[in-house]
Amino acid sequence: MNDPELKAIVIIPAFNESRSIERVVRACLSYLPVLVVDDGSKDETAYLAERQGAIVIRQVPNQGKGAALRKGFQYCLENGYDAAITLDADGQHEPSEIPLFLEEYQQHSQGLIIGRRDFSLMPFIRKFANSTGKILISIAAGQEIYDNQSGYRLISMPLAKLLLDSTENGFEFEVEMLALCLKHSLGLGWVPISTIYAGQRSHIRPLHHLIEYFRILRKVKRIIHN
Repeated sequence: MNDPELKAIVIIPAFNESRSIERVVRACLSYLPVLVVDDGSKDETAYLAERQGAIVIRQVPNQGKGAALRKGFQYCLENGYDAAITLDADGQHEPSEIPLFLEEYQQHSQGLIIGRRDFSLMPFIRKFANSTGKILISIAAGQEIYDNQSGYRLISMPLAKLLLDSTENGFEFEVEMLALCLKHSLGLGWVPISTIYAGQRSHIRPLHHLIEYFRILRKVKRIIHN
């Protein structure tokens, strides 16, 4: 049963997602208001999202997912929200699972709740990257982390405020989010979510991402243990 006094919103960072944004926005609006941060799209992503009833903020030029999420968090803090649920614009996250996050938050009030995927259902390169990342981040954090790269999350406003000064713009931003949550003892929760890969092309660049991952691992250790 959702608390009617909880003020929450869905944040969708989007870059050239005109093929899927309307469907995702419509589905999310069944549960919560929706904020789309259009990250310098060259297509009609912003127009289509607005047409479906989303609040749209345009970020120009393209600055990356981390910057888009920070802009969304700033909007939430300025408008009195208690929490934000982030999910991807490409259809990899099932909006019907939004209530899972709200129920978990209402029961335990964690600063961060992450949607936990089933790695066995992923294409090989994603399975390998996520499984390896899970092991490494767990070692760096000093506790088991089940899924550090899932973009389906609930973020409380105390954690969102801490993230406004971040300079991370890629996948590293979501790893830093996890580290700050643990550092400040805001509470970390998990909910099982669907693992959906409908033929999306992997954007993983092995060497680049490996270098960046070890950099962010060192940062995680500094944040949590210093």
